[in-house]
Amino acid sequence: MVKHQPLQVYERQLCLSCLTGIYGCRWKRYQRSHDDTTKWEFLWSLILFFTFSLLLVWFYFWWEAHNDYNEFNWFLYNRSGEWIDGTVPILATTAAGFTYIAFLMILALCHIAVGQQLNLHWLHKIGVSTALLTTAIGFISVNQTWGEEWAVIPVSLQATGPFLHLGALVAVTALAWLVAGQVARSEKTMFQVVVLLLYLSVLLGLYMAPLSITSPCIMEHANLTPRPDVIGHQGAPMLAPENTILSFQRALQMNVSGLEADVAISLDGVPFLMRDGTMRRTTDVEKVFPARQLDDASSFNWTDLHSLNAGQWFLKEDPFWTVQSMAQREVMLVGNQSVCSLEQLLRLATLHNHTVVFDLRRPPHGHPCYHSWINDTLGVILLSGIPQHLVMWTPDWDREQVRQVAPGLQQTSVEKLPPQVLHQQGISRLLLRYSQASPDDIREFSRSNVSVTLYTVNEPWLFSVLWCSGVSSVSSEAPNILRKVPYPIWLMSPDEYCLIWVAADLISFTVVIGIFVFQNYHIIRWRLSGMHSYNPEQIMLSAAVRRSSRDLNIMKEKLIFSEVSNGVGSAEDLYMENGFDYYNNEGISH
Repeated sequence: MVKHQPLQVYERQLCLSCLTGIYGCRWKRYQRSHDDTTKWEFLWSLILFFTFSLLLVWFYFWWEAHNDYNEFNWFLYNRSGEWIDGTVPILATTAAGFTYIAFLMILALCHIAVGQQLNLHWLHKIGVSTALLTTAIGFISVNQTWGEEWAVIPVSLQATGPFLHLGALVAVTALAWLVAGQVARSEKTMFQVVVLLLYLSVLLGLYMAPLSITSPCIMEHANLTPRPDVIGHQGAPMLAPENTILSFQRALQMNVSGLEADVAISLDGVPFLMRDGTMRRTTDVEKVFPARQLDDASSFNWTDLHSLNAGQWFLKEDPFWTVQSMAQREVMLVGNQSVCSLEQLLRLATLHNHTVVFDLRRPPHGHPCYHSWINDTLGVILLSGIPQHLVMWTPDWDREQVRQVAPGLQQTSVEKLPPQVLHQQGISRLLLRYSQASPDDIREFSRSNVSVTLYTVNEPWLFSVLWCSGVSSVSSEAPNILRKVPYPIWLMSPDEYCLIWVAADLISFTVVIGIFVFQNYHIIRWRLSGMHSYNPEQIMLSAAVRRSSRDLNIMKEKLIFSEVSNGVGSAEDLYMENGFDYYNNEGISH
């Protein structure tokens, strides 16, 4: 063991050099310091911590917003006119920035652990400033252009809250090692008190955090409602081009209970399925009618619409990254799709006895059907032969007239209204965005016999939360994914969660006490031994954590001189006992 100690010292010095070198470009031993961090560098440490926290929220937001990536890309298309997957560069830069800032945070904590002075290199300061600035710009941009998406955070916390709490508890408990070390090494009572109070406040807050955590998935298993019905929004757009017959056929194969589409009206009064205002994104209108590629979709007659190809764009753009997994026969089917009419959709739904819901877009001013769009659509529904109770009617225009002509339609509102108002208007269903209805709202509507359908639900975690909330049905672009969720991802009773909460707090408290006792063992031992006088150098020497050899030698000499003056032993014996050559006054190489 004696022979290997120089190698251990060398390895320790090498690790220390790498630590201070990467963080502050202080590779040489003489460049390092155990002095207190300057106020300027302390400010940069706070900036680093703030940047890390901001990036953590930003990263979490985009991770949970995965449910709405297609919505985001469609939003970008409407602004730029080009279909691109805008989430790729955002996710790449977010991952790179978060990794970089997290790495600097780890280095800073390691500096604190070994008692090194924090001195962030100027290149890292530029990097931190850049990350902070770009993240702040990202927050502002999302708030101005896609502000409604922030609602995904409180919704997602209903699924992740209990687990994020446990993760935060583990992290803060681990920080006890650094806090205890700082308290043990510090000679300033005020600093010790402030650090302890701050740490204990955070720890106590985490211990009590479950009081504010609410989740519909914390419930008795017997109270779980039946699995919500899944409605294929635009069919199954991950498996086939949106709003095509093939897409709806694929959705039916995924055992959906209904089909949802976006409906426009052609120049000659034929309702057809189209989400965009133009035909440019989802058809080959640039090739067939190049001069009309920016014209409103409703300006085409049905003959022209039916001549367009509505599948090749899917193979080219691959919006959901699924084309590569398709068989050759499937690729040929996708590539030969055409624009689908509302009548075709209704006949397909009638054949399978499935519900149909659609978003009807009014034609622009000057269109031949501008005033008759409701009657034109209603006429197609009645002529298709579909049972009226299978159609969810959402337009608010002329609702009373529609009810008189087709009293069997399921009157559905896309506006969140009180149950009493809905009943007065003869409305029995609601179609809302998933962030517009809380679990309490869903339960209230359910008690009032108002069925709630929430859109667009693509992720299993969101489906699970809404399932536990008691929602009756969801509209999804990913019925192929939700099909694989036969039960909520997690479900626990209040007693089970309370047990986990108390157990986690007790384990954390025990670990924190153990760490503080271990780090401050020598101070506690001398105080409990009844000694009225002890040497500060002896306690500081025992509690020192990886001090430099020069600091340790000075502390040892102070301790030896103090004990000699107290008559503990001879100077020669004490020097040899503490690893010093009495005659040369140098540390003995072990």
